[in-house]
Amino acid sequence: MRKLSGQDLLAQYAEGQRNFTDLEIAEANLFEANLPNIDFARSNLQKAYLPYANLSNANLQEVQLGAAQLSDARLSQVNLTKANLQKANLSRANLRYANLREANLSGADLQRADLSFADLRDANLEQADLRRVNLDRANLKGAKLGGANLFNAQNAELENALLDANTIDPDGYRQLSNEECEE
Repeated sequence: MRKLSGQDLLAQYAEGQRNFTDLEIAEANLFEANLPNIDFARSNLQKAYLPYANLSNANLQEVQLGAAQLSDARLSQVNLTKANLQKANLSRANLRYANLREANLSGADLQRADLSFADLRDANLEQADLRRVNLDRANLKGAKLGGANLFNAQNAELENALLDANTIDPDGYRQLSNEECEE
């Protein structure tokens, strides 16, 4: 995996390059970076600092973004299939129409994020903070929501998601286990 500094990446992007696959750029400072249509597939961006960045239409398939700072980022129509976003901060991020299929978002902060029309099939959202998130028409089939906090989540259709007794519903209540329902 080749290494590249944040400054070099921005310079190469400005010159027209879009392919940055299999790149090592962990902990890079890319605050407010304007990088639509970039290809970071299989790259390591662990702990990268990307608040307010524009990564719309980017290919971030299998990217490593664990503990990355992506608050207020524009990630509409981004491909994050099988990406690792464990403990990432995605609060207030625009993830409309994003493909997050099989992504690991466990422990991620998604407060007030817009996930409308997002594909979250088989994604791991265990222990994620989804308070006040917009899930309008999001596909949650097979999504793991054990221990997730969905308080005040909007338009959450949870019928096909996997919940547990520690999941907090949009109305603020915890899921009841089968044993609790029988009592």
